[in-house]
Amino acid sequence: MIISLEWLKDFIDVDLPPSALIDKLDMIGLMVEEWKEKGSDIILDIETYANRPDTLGHLGVAREIAAALGLKLKQQEWPLAEIEEKTSELCDVQIWDPDLCPRYCGIVVKGVKVGPSPEWLRKKIEIMGLKSINNVVDVTNYVLFATSQPIHAFDLAKLAGRKIIIRRAKQGEAIKTLEEEDVSLSPDMLVIADEEKPVAIAGVIGGLESSVQEETQDIFIESAYFNPISVRKTSKKIGISTDASYRFERNADISFPPRAALMAASLMTQFGGKVSRGITDVYPKPAKERTVVLRNQRVFDLLGVEIDAKFSEKTLSNLGFQVESQRKDVWKVQVPHHRVDVEREADLIEEIARFYGYDKIPVHFPPLRVPEPPLDQRREKIDRSRQILFNHGFDEALNFSFSSPEKEAQFETGRSAIEIRNPISSNASLLRTTLMGGLLDNIAWNMNRGADGVHFFEVGNIYFKNKMKSQEQLTLSLVTTGLVGPPHWHRKSEKTDFFRLKGTLESLMEYLNYEPYSFKEEPHTLFEKESALALVVKKDTIGYFGLLKKSLLDAYSLDEPVWAAELNLDALFGKPSQAFQYSPVTKFPTVTRDVSFIADGNVSFQDIQEVVGKLSLPYLGSFDLYDRFSGPSIPKGKVSLSLRFVFSHPKRTLKTEEIDKIQKKIISALGASFNFQLREGGRIDK
Repeated sequence: MIISLEWLKDFIDVDLPPSALIDKLDMIGLMVEEWKEKGSDIILDIETYANRPDTLGHLGVAREIAAALGLKLKQQEWPLAEIEEKTSELCDVQIWDPDLCPRYCGIVVKGVKVGPSPEWLRKKIEIMGLKSINNVVDVTNYVLFATSQPIHAFDLAKLAGRKIIIRRAKQGEAIKTLEEEDVSLSPDMLVIADEEKPVAIAGVIGGLESSVQEETQDIFIESAYFNPISVRKTSKKIGISTDASYRFERNADISFPPRAALMAASLMTQFGGKVSRGITDVYPKPAKERTVVLRNQRVFDLLGVEIDAKFSEKTLSNLGFQVESQRKDVWKVQVPHHRVDVEREADLIEEIARFYGYDKIPVHFPPLRVPEPPLDQRREKIDRSRQILFNHGFDEALNFSFSSPEKEAQFETGRSAIEIRNPISSNASLLRTTLMGGLLDNIAWNMNRGADGVHFFEVGNIYFKNKMKSQEQLTLSLVTTGLVGPPHWHRKSEKTDFFRLKGTLESLMEYLNYEPYSFKEEPHTLFEKESALALVVKKDTIGYFGLLKKSLLDAYSLDEPVWAAELNLDALFGKPSQAFQYSPVTKFPTVTRDVSFIADGNVSFQDIQEVVGKLSLPYLGSFDLYDRFSGPSIPKGKVSLSLRFVFSHPKRTLKTEEIDKIQKKIISALGASFNFQLREGGRIDK
């Protein structure tokens, strides 16, 4: 921000050598990058910050210097030569979209003689690096650089119907700007319109048709507050950035528009104009006063140094804050509207530190009593999940949370994606609704560089809209493709498959103590038909896994089949896990029995587990499927299943008769439930 020392003297009586003033500005955080002499004036180039729009004008910098030096701001008078007509009689102002324009002020100056600016005004404009245009336009720029409040001047005679309507643009509307550029407008842009057409793009730039020319006599002065997000989006979309948009984007002072309008009107009366009576001030929902509680003890906690309470109170008062004592060393502080950067107690403490002097704050870190953080069970479960997945040969991937409309359309998650307001590119304009996009990118990158097998997992959030509310969900996704493990001379490398992925998920559920769990056939948009299973924990589906669709693989130029899983960790961790139970290793020998059956091919091992589990057999330690066979020796539609049962007793050796009794009960239950036929020679004693 370019600041003129002579211009500052319009607001404060500062009489310091340039070097001393620069040191003082540096100490309070307004860094002077360079300075130069220009005639009798000193020109400073001050670094300003995105959250301090009040310092984008001479008045804001003068406030800072006045507080630092204990000076008073000058009371400026803006006399008006008025006419009898009211502003509301000369021009009707209507706000149709108060969310994007909470406040709009206007006043009319009649009989202005448009021409060259007086020398004092021309010099001030040229100091700011601008070319003098005419006295009216120069006044609007003067007010902007003096106060950081943008204003605009319309030729009143060119406003159809003598109306100002603040509304969104209509589809197909366009405007020729002051820079003679034709700009197409869209309904997400706010415009200033008359009764027929847009005459300015709100907060960005005026229109050429309504601009002030030499023949202009009556002027309507606009001074308003526009939504900063709306101004920035419009400015970026049309590719036009102005001094006005630069300030509105950073959140202007909503209390200042009436004062800026009077200031401009008063200056224009010097050019022969007279002002209408009363400012039109449309302000449907006045902004509430912001108050923040400040504690002197908190000042010490954050800065590590004792600061006198009177100094803190005086500093804030000098900066324009209204400080009211609540009790000893506790204040209620009312924040002025021009300090849009102050929202919480720490912001007030930063103001105190700036004027106390950062050089006086000790560099050592004060001792703090930090309590032990509470146990984060979610974090602990995530860490345990990582360990089991590492042990199963999966590597962790970390991907960006961004996605593109094309990717989201490919995955068909059924979730409504959230748009990013200011995306870095069109390929990152949405937040992801699945982790699969990033993981498939990882597979393609590695396979294109000669990897024989890729096995990744990722833990991260996905984002979507649920009933118009934004929602995020902690998710675990796994992908596996290609060969398992490195090549070895002693064994042949095997390709990954469905059972490797299923076994990994089973180990994960058991390691986290989420039992009982089960699998059921259920289609899903990510997977091929009849190649997907749902993982069910306590009757609720918490994820899916299976063979990814070929259309997805083709989109990433992948030839190998990819087996994948995606689990909702929020849903899983929301369920209580089983408490860990310790069972001592039995001192007595176990007995293993292998039993073979002829069964229907559609019977799953999960079905067998459910039937055997309901029998409540006291001495059955475990059982598993160790062989599944189908071939010419087996009837069509049937398979041979070999189950291995392990029996034990904690206090003695089991007798053969006891085991036979339990085994018969199992065979009978399986026969009744699935029509299992015992194969000849199906029992082996060990």
